[in-house]
Amino acid sequence: MKILKPFKELYEDAKNIKQKDPASRNILEVMILYPGFHILIFHKLSHFLYIHKLFFLARLNSQIGRFFTGIEIHPGAKIGRRFFIDHGMGIVIGETATIGNDCTMYHNATLGGTGKDKYKRHPDIGNNVMIGAGAKVLGPIKIGNNVKIGANSTVLKNIPNNVTVVKCNEIIKK
Repeated sequence: MKILKPFKELYEDAKNIKQKDPASRNILEVMILYPGFHILIFHKLSHFLYIHKLFFLARLNSQIGRFFTGIEIHPGAKIGRRFFIDHGMGIVIGETATIGNDCTMYHNATLGGTGKDKYKRHPDIGNNVMIGAGAKVLGPIKIGNNVKIGANSTVLKNIPNNVTVVKCNEIIKK
């Protein structure tokens, strides 16, 4: 029954997307039409190949997934259960990134490196984290559980549990 585990997890992912996206009508629609669901299929296969040291095949599969969805997830990234990618286009998730359970990520967001680190280069995201559209979470940092990262925010430091991070420009009155 171990062979059925990935299929059960994908069904759980599809159910989660259906519950979280008010625009979805049913699970079948999610499975057929949602690129955020499709990339999870590509990633599960790519990650399997990656952990079995079939690096070229893993990257090839992930690049095919990127071509079809506009979402780039490195095969080495570790993704928890019930990950919801809404819209998806432009998302990048780096090789050493980890994502906990029940997370949501919106389009054009990045879990990337800063170019300064050698081994662990990408963030660790806790459980129940929301990453807003255009947000950049960079470097080997830790984002706690139940965190919300606002749209277009840039996060370069550890964030504790139960925090909302936003970008706020100062308003100057003349």
